[in-house]
Amino acid sequence: MLYRYCCKLNKKRTSFIHSRRVIHYTRFDQKKRANAAVLIGAYAVIYLKRTPEEVYKTLISGNNTAYLPFRDAALGESTYSLSILDCLQGIRKAMQHGFCDFETFDVEEYEHYERVENGDMNWIVPGKILAFSGPHPKSKVENGYPLHAPEVYFPYFQDHDIITVVRLNRKIYDRCRFTDAGFEHHDLFFVDGTTPSDLITRRFLHVCESSEGAVAVHCKAGLGRTGTLIGCYLMKHYCFTAAEAIAWIRICRPGSIIGPQQNFLEE
Repeated sequence: MLYRYCCKLNKKRTSFIHSRRVIHYTRFDQKKRANAAVLIGAYAVIYLKRTPEEVYKTLISGNNTAYLPFRDAALGESTYSLSILDCLQGIRKAMQHGFCDFETFDVEEYEHYERVENGDMNWIVPGKILAFSGPHPKSKVENGYPLHAPEVYFPYFQDHDIITVVRLNRKIYDRCRFTDAGFEHHDLFFVDGTTPSDLITRRFLHVCESSEGAVAVHCKAGLGRTGTLIGCYLMKHYCFTAAEAIAWIRICRPGSIIGPQQNFLEE
């Protein structure tokens, strides 16, 4: 959506003479206002080369009331708030490291592979770390939800130099199906909805650092546990703050990092 918004606004700006202005507006619904603020703010950071701090100052100037913070996708009371400024700073950090390049971004490919029926996959660190939904013993549709066998992923992984798979959930499929096909496979299980131990965190970082190719990471849904450990990698190797890491991962893969996992990254 961020890419499509930027394309639309670029087209409007180039089609008008210099005296024309583009009016960006939304309803007063708090969630819609926050979403709109991130979109226009991100455009200013990406294309107008303004700093997140400058943009945020503009967004809260005048008669604007405080924006509703973003929260996780879990039910119940929120334990962690993500601000619009956090989102803009995460986008700037991603740009600095070449993760966010809309000149080469393929929106059709992104939308194809993020669909559950096509693998439910998203690159977080392009060319290095991919998050995806956990495979199952065989491909089938269960309660209207497509499930994929490991073999479904082989062609894409091979085409994109993914040589390592990390499983964070319980063993549902036989890891030999990946290793027999030439992939490295690592099991780093911890309980759904919880945070990783220091040992698992260190082992995950070592796997990513030692892999000569890209790494595909999954838990059950590829959101909570997966996003949390990828966040650790972003913080260690690219100096993302916890909030910047959470923001960027959710922009790439909405719904990632849940409940206490947010506070774990912050702490």
